[in-house]
Amino acid sequence: MSDQKPTKEGQLNIELDDKTAEGTYSNLAIINHSVSEFIVDFISVMPGQPKAKVKSRIILTPQHAKRLAKALALFVLVLDILMKVK
Repeated sequence: MSDQKPTKEGQLNIELDDKTAEGTYSNLAIINHSVSEFIVDFISVMPGQPKAKVKSRIILTPQHAKRLAKALALFVLVLDILMKVK
């Protein structure tokens, strides 16, 4: 018997473990691409340090990269509008 609640058809059950939920800070992203994929490296650069490490790498298909770009643009627009209201 499963402890999971049944999901509606077509619904995705996404799990988030505690370590991933903490997140990783990044103040620099470097994007590379080919015809078949986009690679986004997230980096944390510390002031005065000549070296930095990639903290996370995400590899996306071009279709997913386009959807992510549209979603980010929309959320930034909404944030800008909300900040002007205050």
